Amino acid sequence: MKVQPITDIRDIKRIKKNLKDSPRNLLLFVMGINSGLRVQDLLSLRVDDVRHASVGDRIEIIEKKTGKANVLIINSEIHTTLKRYLDWKRTFIPREYLFKSRKGWNYPLTTYAVTHYVQNWCDEINLIGNYGAHTLRKTWAYQQRKQFGVPWEVIAKRLNHSNPAVTRRYMGVQAEEVEEALLNAI
Repeated sequence: MKVQPITDIRDIKRIKKNLKDSPRNLLLFVMGINSGLRVQDLLSLRVDDVRHASVGDRIEIIEKKTGKANVLIINSEIHTTLKRYLDWKRTFIPREYLFKSRKGWNYPLTTYAVTHYVQNWCDEINLIGNYGAHTLRKTWAYQQRKQFGVPWEVIAKRLNHSNPAVTRRYMGVQAEEVEEALLNAI
């Protein structure tokens, strides 16, 4: 099933508001929509990887899907939410997963579980469409293009895409947008 990005910034704010009493889930959502990383790479993070991170810090990761090196940059939104989560949690087991499952001693959440979380978060705000774990990464791409005007080449580089068609799908480029551009007189 192909999932969609969350396109309306108001919907993003509503989800954040609904998650305010769940620091772990809020952090997962915030990191997902602010990093452009695949969920499986976020789920592999451990508390020790980010515990002392500050705004602007780079955390090196190896992508599970591609084996390529990538980086998580701590922006102000991630930093604030991470600090809140760590203050809330207080105690940690050495090398504990950041997004720990309730099952077992120290297992991360699964991508499958995150898909259900994202579906539920979207259902709670009556968002119609197909949403899942990959929605977080697609939301990052869409918002970078629409809110900040980041060129598709930069987004493709961040997402490690070699095919521009894949990046266009992530960014939510619709045929109507292309046709609208054709009305621009030069």
